[in-house]
Amino acid sequence: MRRCPAGHVERAFYNSCHQRVCPQCQALAVERWLERARARLLGCAHHHLIFTIPHELNALWCWNRGPMAKLLFAAVRAVLFELLGDPKYLGATPALLAALHTWGRSLSLHPHLHVLAADGGLSAEGVWVAPRRSHFLPARVLMLVFRGKFLAMLREALERRRLRLPAGTSRSRMHGLLRRLGRKKWNVHIRARYAHDQGVAAYLARYLKGGPLKNTQLLAPERGGVRFRYRPHRDEGE
Repeated sequence: MRRCPAGHVERAFYNSCHQRVCPQCQALAVERWLERARARLLGCAHHHLIFTIPHELNALWCWNRGPMAKLLFAAVRAVLFELLGDPKYLGATPALLAALHTWGRSLSLHPHLHVLAADGGLSAEGVWVAPRRSHFLPARVLMLVFRGKFLAMLREALERRRLRLPAGTSRSRMHGLLRRLGRKKWNVHIRARYAHDQGVAAYLARYLKGGPLKNTQLLAPERGGVRFRYRPHRDEGE
């Protein structure tokens, strides 16, 4: 806000702070990211997949944000290339766009990966291959393979001492946690197929570049904090 000292001129200047979490300033960044993403996406139907790590790994994530994010991307890529490369499901190399989110709707720590997967892929001969089934991939198989690969990558990283253990956590205790997580159901979701990629790409752009809160969510400052509105997420905190 600019004001003349004599009170003659008063004018609001928007898009000026350039803070990543500002819903005003990031509008241009959202559009620029969306333009680049749409230029790379194929003009066909797409599937929206969401891979969430269990909340028991949140402490390990906080101590190893970069390495854990790399492991998550690597595990998801390995899972989708393996399953979609199988002729039983697709038998081709898939086209993927992945985006990392680390917060839930209540702004709690909630690391998960959104993936846009084209409804088809390229064969070894460079020929486009359409999926044989309308449901793309079986959700249970996808969950089991993802869980197994991610846990295997975590164990290897721990053995090679590429991950820092959270304070007060021993190596044996961490391996015990990984064994327990191997018996737990993980949250892996396959959304209904989209006839085009535009809607999901716009959704990803708002979260990647638009910050965690929108103007419509903000209610009021309160006791040194901010009060905001959100819808509870079904698997947040799981």
